[in-house]
Amino acid sequence: MIHEDLNDREKTILRSIVQQFILTASPVGSRNITKRFNVGVSPATVRNIMSDLEETGFINHPHTSAGRVPTDKGYRYYVDTLMEIEKLKNSEKGIIDKNLDQSILETDEILKIASRLLSTITKQIACVTYPTLDNGILEKIQLVILSSTRLLVVVSIKSGLVKTLTLEFESAIENTKLQKVELLLNERLNGLTFQEIRKTFKERFFDVADTEKPIIRLFIDSVDKIFKDHKKDDKVVITGATNVIHQPEFDDPGKFQSVIELIEDKDIIIHIMDKRRLENSNNVLISIGSENEDEKFNEYSLITKEYSFGETSGTVGIIGPKRMDYSKVVAIVSYLGDMLSEVLTGNK
Repeated sequence: MIHEDLNDREKTILRSIVQQFILTASPVGSRNITKRFNVGVSPATVRNIMSDLEETGFINHPHTSAGRVPTDKGYRYYVDTLMEIEKLKNSEKGIIDKNLDQSILETDEILKIASRLLSTITKQIACVTYPTLDNGILEKIQLVILSSTRLLVVVSIKSGLVKTLTLEFESAIENTKLQKVELLLNERLNGLTFQEIRKTFKERFFDVADTEKPIIRLFIDSVDKIFKDHKKDDKVVITGATNVIHQPEFDDPGKFQSVIELIEDKDIIIHIMDKRRLENSNNVLISIGSENEDEKFNEYSLITKEYSFGETSGTVGIIGPKRMDYSKVVAIVSYLGDMLSEVLTGNK
């Protein structure tokens, strides 16, 4: 991102304002800066520099107070130009490594643990989306009769993910026919991505025998349900809501309610997390306040990183007040995203 240039003094004062506001949540005055930070200039000079920074939109007055707070523009400049990524403490690395290094755990449990770790260490809301299945490569389909008219479809992909779905038949299912269909499905679909299967399923089974047609017809009608991502409610793990509502920004009942509404609207979180995954390869992404496309996120910052799971991928991220400790949170999100990729790959 291209920024207008600031001189060294302006950079020093802006960095001091951001760091102090992150620490205290209170507007920052010139005397506070000269007492707390070694800026090498008088309070009067700091006031002049603060006026310049306010005029150019990096800070503003929240009230009639003499103190200033960073704007979204100020935070962005700090994150892109002034921030030094904090080195993760060995104790924090140890907690992450210990909790994720359990190869007997299922993928679902690993993702839940990852979300809890993120929220516990950062004291923010943590979100972990499940790997998307579009690029998942089919390894095997199993068909299990649950009753005379109900069929369980178990779909396994090469990364190790498993999806199950129940299909209903109008008439009784014959086990011998089902075995032939299972064999046929695996012969013609194995090695294809879910996306390829959805697009070409009908063409691949145009010549099936009459005896198998009723079962194949049900698969044709259900192909979008079977070979698509999990239900939206199952696609994301969100933890740590109480961490945010205890932040001073949300003492106001209206803002408190906005946090609850945000967390309950999983569709928005999934949409934003998935979009960021598609826009990014391996880097940590930071969006601040008004940079977020949905108005519900205007009071928050979002820090995310993609993790990989074989040919599929998901996203880990933090949602918190704009006044968050970016240098620490970026380091944690980056490390946990990398560890999650490593652990999931090891569990394949």
